Amino acid sequence: MTDSEETLANLSREERCFEPPADLAADANVKADAYDAAKADREGFWATQADRLDWATKWDQVLDWSNPPFAKWFVGGTLNASYNCVDRHVEAGRGDKVAIHWVGEPVTDGVADTRDITYAELKDEVSRAANALTALGIEAGDRVAIYMPMIPEAIIAMLACARIGAPHTVVFGGFSADALASRIEDCGAMVVITADGGYRRGTASPLKSAVDEARTKTDRVETVLVVRRTGQEVAWDDSVDVWWHDAVDTASTEHAPQAFDAEHPLYVMYTSGTTGKPKGILHTTGGYLTGSAYTHNAVFDLKPDDVYWCTADIGWVTGHSYIVYGPLANGVTQVVYEGTPDAPERGRWWHIIQDYKVTLFYTAPTAIRSFMKQGREIPDKFDLSSLRILGSVGESINPEAYIWYRTVIGGSGVDGRETPVVDTWWQTETGSVMISPLPGVTAGKPGSAMTAIPGIDADVVDDDGHSVPNGYGGYLVITSPWPSMLRTIWGDDDRYAETYWSRFRKEGFYFAGDGAKKDDDGDIWLLGRVDDVMNVSGHRLSTTEIESALVSHPKVAESAVVGANDPDTGQAVVAYVILREEFEAAAAADNAGIIKELSDHVRKEIGPIAKPRQIMIVPELPKTRSGKIMRRLLRDVAEGRTVGDTQTLADSSIMDLISAGQTTSTDD
Repeated sequence: MTDSEETLANLSREERCFEPPADLAADANVKADAYDAAKADREGFWATQADRLDWATKWDQVLDWSNPPFAKWFVGGTLNASYNCVDRHVEAGRGDKVAIHWVGEPVTDGVADTRDITYAELKDEVSRAANALTALGIEAGDRVAIYMPMIPEAIIAMLACARIGAPHTVVFGGFSADALASRIEDCGAMVVITADGGYRRGTASPLKSAVDEARTKTDRVETVLVVRRTGQEVAWDDSVDVWWHDAVDTASTEHAPQAFDAEHPLYVMYTSGTTGKPKGILHTTGGYLTGSAYTHNAVFDLKPDDVYWCTADIGWVTGHSYIVYGPLANGVTQVVYEGTPDAPERGRWWHIIQDYKVTLFYTAPTAIRSFMKQGREIPDKFDLSSLRILGSVGESINPEAYIWYRTVIGGSGVDGRETPVVDTWWQTETGSVMISPLPGVTAGKPGSAMTAIPGIDADVVDDDGHSVPNGYGGYLVITSPWPSMLRTIWGDDDRYAETYWSRFRKEGFYFAGDGAKKDDDGDIWLLGRVDDVMNVSGHRLSTTEIESALVSHPKVAESAVVGANDPDTGQAVVAYVILREEFEAAAAADNAGIIKELSDHVRKEIGPIAKPRQIMIVPELPKTRSGKIMRRLLRDVAEGRTVGDTQTLADSSIMDLISAGQTTSTDD
């Protein structure tokens, strides 16, 4: 393959590499031989992973791939997801083990709002909720929408739905009434479980009112089950609204879970679609639970005495797979936090890690970069020595953010400590982690997801579906079916096949739109959405690599890069940069100087072709509440268009600030 034929330019290089700590490698849950075992007998490997679960009926066939792209896993097997996450741990004598250390956001007179819930207590609460839903007329196959803050009742509601075979769709509590209504309508939800409100940065934010508004836009909803969390006033309709404490708290704790077919729908998770209509991603029970439990155990090297914390919201798939189903199926003790990392103090996350002696920590690169902006003085005030493995999820982590995370939060290099970072790649559609280092096996390279985990077949291919050589970029594909894969788009099999399988239909590859490269060792680096690739003077450049170059500058905390139409080069690089706090005053005094400094840095790190046409220093970037940067809005600003829909942003006012600013040319 010549340079001119390369699918995606491979510009940046990373020489740093960290071997697994010897003590962790010696006792790792998954060893290097797992890769060979999975290659030798994929179905046998996945059958072994499925044996982690308790099955009411053993399957007859591991995989039915007779009608691609529609897969069936563990055909003929029956099980109950709720039983696997709760009851079996109690029956095994672990009922007194804490399942959830819940921490609310408010702190009153120095005392935090907390609850510890054991597995025995969780079983009782889930049973009550299941009985209450049944009393409200919900049967197996009926859909339930959940629109909740991060409180224990949200997890209880999900498990109660799974217990009675009612597929749930969890809608993030930051979404609007319109977004909620469209999801209720699409999946036909009969019941909405919500709360009066939740706490965010010290304020009681309403939720029930959004449900009331959503009900005016759809006639699907028969009952709204409401948790009293904040005590704020809510409108009430006795014909529809029911208090959780009236329906659930008074219900029986006796409930026998029913076994369902392995392919019984477990949940529908909505994700954005190019047509503007959200896609309802369907996950089923047996394969999904197998994938989430296996990957949680393998990627985090889970031990019985670990305390695990994933900072995601259950409104996103990370919360489903790595707060609810994977960890609880594995009988973990975990932390669940209601609020934001800077409320009521900037060091709240580090305080929680110190208080609960968290050992496994899983968060997003956007959060890590926000802490870099603040400086290390805040985390340095806390004892984080309990941490033994750090995880990254949501998007590629920049190498410098990786190093900061590993050293400042993980304490690597201090007193002989080494804290591995597992940089995980997966999607709503994949259901569980696909590409990641294994902390006791794989060396870590800052910024690389490294290689597909045992049991997963991934590759980087060119436009013709051919595997690219090491050192080249292309399209990231999954070449074989896997248990936790989405089964379809709810109600639209044709859209499912077209969206994920049509690009490489002949080869039978799954492709969901991400670009990637292989380095000289064959390790995989994610380069973001192919939609975000820029074509500059005939060179296809990844926004991710240029963002990483900017973040490697000591004055930069975070960046976002987009391609804007340009009459000379086709597209030009436009960068938005957040500075670390200690450099903000200097930048205000000499804005042009620091922009030239950053432009020269990109030229040095990558090359002249990647030098931004414009750089704007901004106070914040437009992000969803899950931490995703909305680059399409930045592209609107870069090309002088009216800024598009901002309803999913955590703070829509930031676009007003960015739009009002003036980009600064970096042309010499």
